[in-house]
Amino acid sequence: MAKNLFIAPTTLDCGLTSVCLGLYRALDRVGVRVGFYKPFAQNLSEQTPRIPNDKDASVEFIRARTDLNPPDPIDLRHAQKLLNQGKADLLMEEVVGHFQQVADAVDVVVIEGLVPDRMEAYIARLNVEVARNLGAEVILVNAPREADPADLDDTLDFSARLFAAPSDPDVIGVILNKLGEPRQSGLSSQIYEAPPIAVPDYQSECQVFANNRFRLLGQIPWIPALLAPRVSDVAMELKAEILSSGQMENRRVHRVTVCAQTVGNIIDTLKPGTLVVTPGDREDVVLTACVAALNGVPLAGLLLTGGFHLDERMLGFCRQALDTGLPLLNTSTNTLTTAQRLATLSSAIPTDDGERLEQAMELVAGELDTHWLQQHLRIQRKPRLSPPAFRYQLSERARAANKRIVLPEGNEPRTVQAAIICHQRGLARCVLIGERNEINAVAAAQGMVVPDDLEIINPADVRDRYIDPMVSLRRHKGLAPDMAEAMLEDNVMLGTMMVAMDEADGLVSGAVHTTANTVRPALQLIKTHEQAKIVSSVFFMLLPEQVLVYGDCAINPDPNAEQLADIAIQSAESATAFGIEPVIAMISYSTGESGTGQDVDKVREATRIARERRPDLLIDGPLQYDAAAIASVGKSKAPNSQVAGKATVFVFPDLNTGNTTYKAVQRSANVVSIGPMLQGLRKPVNDLSRGALVEDIVFTIALTAVQARQVEDAGA
Repeated sequence: MAKNLFIAPTTLDCGLTSVCLGLYRALDRVGVRVGFYKPFAQNLSEQTPRIPNDKDASVEFIRARTDLNPPDPIDLRHAQKLLNQGKADLLMEEVVGHFQQVADAVDVVVIEGLVPDRMEAYIARLNVEVARNLGAEVILVNAPREADPADLDDTLDFSARLFAAPSDPDVIGVILNKLGEPRQSGLSSQIYEAPPIAVPDYQSECQVFANNRFRLLGQIPWIPALLAPRVSDVAMELKAEILSSGQMENRRVHRVTVCAQTVGNIIDTLKPGTLVVTPGDREDVVLTACVAALNGVPLAGLLLTGGFHLDERMLGFCRQALDTGLPLLNTSTNTLTTAQRLATLSSAIPTDDGERLEQAMELVAGELDTHWLQQHLRIQRKPRLSPPAFRYQLSERARAANKRIVLPEGNEPRTVQAAIICHQRGLARCVLIGERNEINAVAAAQGMVVPDDLEIINPADVRDRYIDPMVSLRRHKGLAPDMAEAMLEDNVMLGTMMVAMDEADGLVSGAVHTTANTVRPALQLIKTHEQAKIVSSVFFMLLPEQVLVYGDCAINPDPNAEQLADIAIQSAESATAFGIEPVIAMISYSTGESGTGQDVDKVREATRIARERRPDLLIDGPLQYDAAAIASVGKSKAPNSQVAGKATVFVFPDLNTGNTTYKAVQRSANVVSIGPMLQGLRKPVNDLSRGALVEDIVFTIALTAVQARQVEDAGA
C-alpha cells in the first residue's frame, strides 16, 4: 500500500508546483516508485505559458517529464458546487477514486494541495479533508521572503493547526522555498540585478524546528537563473514579429539592456544572455550587437521597438552575425512600453521547456532530506534504477572515483563549459588541452570563468616529450620520430598518449572530431585489455521507467559469434559497473529455435559461447526485441526463458541493427541516451556525438571517470 505525502502551501506564490515536482524527483532518483496526484485544478492569476486554460500545469509537467499519466484534476468550481449542495462525501469519493488510479503501482504518492486564497475560505478545509480521506501525512511549503524566525513560527503554527483535529493527518515537516528572494522577482529582478536578501538561520532560530515539532526537510535557495525564459517565450508573450529566429528556442534571457545611449556606453552591457532592446531606427546599436555576436558573445537576442523595420540592405549586412544564432525580433510598441512588459513577463515554466524544468526539479531535489523521508516512510520494496537515479548514482560514483580526465578539444565552447561544470560539481579532475588565453576567451564569451585550479596544458609546451614514448609504442609498425612528431600535432593523439602513459585516467573527445579520429589513436596506443577480444560500445538508454543497455551500436559492423559473445560479456560488465543488474538478451529476428539461417545461427552460437565463458550471467538468445522487452510477449514466445520480458542488456547482432534500433527508440520515444561508451580498452576513451549538448559531455566525462575506477579496481 502506498504511503501518501500531502504538500500543503501556506502562502500564495510559494513555488508549490516546483516543490512537488522536486520532491517527486528526489524520491524517484533514489529508486522509490513515486506517483503524483493533484485532486483539484486551480486557476491562479498567473497563467503558465503554452498551457491551455483547460489544462493543469502540474499534471502537464508530470506527463511531459515522466511516463506517469495522472488523472485530470477536478475543476474547483465543480468541487465548490458539491460542497454548497452538502455533497462533500460524494466529492471525496470522486477524489479517492482518482487517487486509486495513481496509488496501485507505487510506493509513495506526492499529492499537490490547493494554494490558500483569502477570497475562498473553504480551500484550507478542503486541503484538510483531502489529506485525511487519503490517509496522507502533510508537508508544509512556505516562501519566507523577509519573514524573521518569529513571524515564520507564527505562520507555520497557524497552518499546522488547520490539521490539528484528532482525526486529521499529521504535519511531519516543512520545506522552505525561494530563500533569499528579493522584493521584485520575475524578469524585473534580472533587469535590475537585485541581489538576494540575507537569510536567517531558520533551523536554529525557529522554535518549531529547534524543539523538533516539525522536521525542516529542505531549504531551497532563490536562483535567478531558473527564471530565465527562452527568447521564443519572450517573443510569444510580446507577440513580437520574428525577423530571424536564430537559436531562439535555446537562448535564454538572463538580463535586459535597454539601449538608448551612445555605442561607447553600451558595450559593457553586451554580455552572454543579454536581450538587447533598442528602437528599430538605432542602426548603430544593431551593428554593435552584431559585432558582439561575431566576436563569440552569445547574446540572448536583439529586440527592435517602435515598429521600425531594418532596411533590407542592413539585414543583409548583418546576415553573418544572425547566422551565429542571434535571434532578431521586432515589436510595434515603443521602448518604454516594451521594457515594462518585459518586467512583468510570467515567471512560470512552459511544459515544453524541459531544460528549465529539469534544472528546477534538480535544484529542489538536491536540497531535500531524502534519507530522512525514506527512513520515515520505511519503504520496503526493492528500489529500481530510474533515469534520475542512474544520473544521480553516476555523479556520486564519479565524485568518489576522483579521476583525471583529459579533454583534447580544449578550446571547443561546449567542452570548456562541460569542464567547468565538472570541476564545480567535483565529477572529475578535467585537463583541457589548449592555449590558456584562448580557452579563457572562449569561456568568457559563454559568460563563464575558468577556475584557476582547472588544469590547462598548452600542447606546444609538452609535445616533444611524448615523441620517444610514442615511437617505442609503435616501433613494430615502423614509426619514426619525425612521423610521431607530426602525429602529435593532433591533440587527440597527444591526449591519448597521456592516457597510454598513465598520466591521465581517461579521455573524452568527439565534439568536433569524428569517431574514427577518437577511436583510432586509442586502438593504436592504449589497446585492449587482456580479457577483451574486441573493442565495442554501449549506449545507456534512459527510458522513463528504467535504464537499459544497448550494445554494440557504434563500432563493429558485423561481429562474428566469438566477438558477439565478447560484446555481450563486456556490456554486462558495463551494466554492473553502473548499478544495472545485467539480464542479457541476444537479439535476432527470431526467438528460440523458430528460425534458421546464417544470421540467427550466429546469435545462437554467440549465446552458447557467452554462457560457457560466463555461467554466472543470465544470458538468452536468440530473442526478438519484443520477446526480450515485454513480459507478456516473452511469456508467450519463450515461456521457459529467465531473460524474456525482463532484459536490461540488449546485444544486437550487427551495427546496422543496433544503430538503427537505438536511433529509432531515441527519436520516436524521445528517450535520452548516454554514449557511446567504449568498452574493452585497457583504459577508457569515449567518443561524443558532434551534436552533443553540454550536459551530454558532462555525463560522458562522469562515465569515463567511473570506467577508470573500474579499470583500477580490476587491476588491483
